[in-house]
Amino acid sequence: MLAFAPLHGAVGTAATAVTWLADTLHPLTGGAATAVAIVLFTIAVRLLVSPLTLAQVRGERRRAVLAPQVRDLQRRYADDPARLQSELFGLYRSAGASPVAGCLPALLQAPFFLIMYRLFSTDEGGTGLLDERLAGVPLGWHLSDGLTGAAGPLFGALLAALVALAWWSSRRARRAAAAGVTVAGTPTEGPGAATLGRLVPLLPYLTVLVALVVPLAAVLYLVTTTAWTAAEQAVLRRPRAEPVEAR
Repeated sequence: MLAFAPLHGAVGTAATAVTWLADTLHPLTGGAATAVAIVLFTIAVRLLVSPLTLAQVRGERRRAVLAPQVRDLQRRYADDPARLQSELFGLYRSAGASPVAGCLPALLQAPFFLIMYRLFSTDEGGTGLLDERLAGVPLGWHLSDGLTGAAGPLFGALLAALVALAWWSSRRARRAAAAGVTVAGTPTEGPGAATLGRLVPLLPYLTVLVALVVPLAAVLYLVTTTAWTAAEQAVLRRPRAEPVEAR
């Protein structure tokens, strides 16, 4: 348990922040204050980690620029792994890039998402967050608890939003894979690239499956953070126009 003390403390601090935000919003939003606070807190955290997302995208673009040279080296030194590694290291060093440049920022973001997930899916914060309500439905309510009253329309709307976002993200991933573009740091070369290329478009739907088993507060978080991710994908990873050559 001691190993998780820092995580527990971070969740408690986040819970205090959400509670304060809900109390501040209550005069304006009434009974929906905690739900609105969850949405706004999620957006605030995503803004906080946005520099890491930008670093991840820049790293992916640098790797994409070097991809033709990497493939050429792989063909030339296919029978000499030691020489291949040396040449690849030299290539990335000369370009000021790294083969893991797109992955490290994603790893650094993981603790933030873990804290928010635990905050909205458990009572670890100790603030009674899941006892609050939205449209009369407790934020700790699970889909398995039933769909009576407002629970049915509420869960239905949120799940429909997640399915729509998953479809959009999956469609975009398929298009990127068809164009040979790296998607969110996944490799386009190597023995596992083909398998990953088939799996990546399916990953967005995992969020929908998670939403089926977590409480309403966590579903609100999932919809908010997934929508933010979709917006980031549309803005930061939009195709770049090729420069027009002068004639």
